Amino acid sequence: MAITNGYTSLTEVKAALRITDTIDDSLLEMAIESASRLLDSYTARSFYTQGSATARYFAADNDFICQIDDATSITEIATDFSADGSYDTIWATTDYELLPLNGRIDGLAVPFNGIRAIQDFTFPYLNGEGLVKVTAVWGWAAVPIAIKQACIIQASRIFKRLDSPLGVLSSPDLGFMRVGSKLDPDVAQLVDPYKIVKFA
Repeated sequence: MAITNGYTSLTEVKAALRITDTIDDSLLEMAIESASRLLDSYTARSFYTQGSATARYFAADNDFICQIDDATSITEIATDFSADGSYDTIWATTDYELLPLNGRIDGLAVPFNGIRAIQDFTFPYLNGEGLVKVTAVWGWAAVPIAIKQACIIQASRIFKRLDSPLGVLSSPDLGFMRVGSKLDPDVAQLVDPYKIVKFA
């Protein structure tokens, strides 16, 4: 199988596992894609780019803040104050700020995932309706190195789980130990800084 939106490559995982043949390539690719989606679920975000700009719809949190999906660049913001599907109020770049400011959280470079209305602009806010239309390039421009490392570790763990179908792996050095496919603790430490942060 081919890897779809994986956060590491087959070559990198094989190098980490010291595998030089191609016998298990399909199983390794499956482990990589599974690990990548596990990281998506854990962080509540996806670290791959969606390609060209497309429109998505969001409900504002309040009059001044609208949380959006990760975006590398914003093409257009439009709002529908009449709630009739028109989205006829087009915002200028001077009407809003992208969050997090400077595209950084705790020193980490991240895409924009929020919009703050400024000047005299406000967001329409009505019963959770999707009255904000954002056209953007969604996702991340590049996979962060910590996410790549986490994916290598987790994919390796998932692959090695096949050697212990009952959940117990034996080792001459360590004896018997229980293994599983849940998120590895070291992986969690690597990816915790990338979990979604909400803006107030």
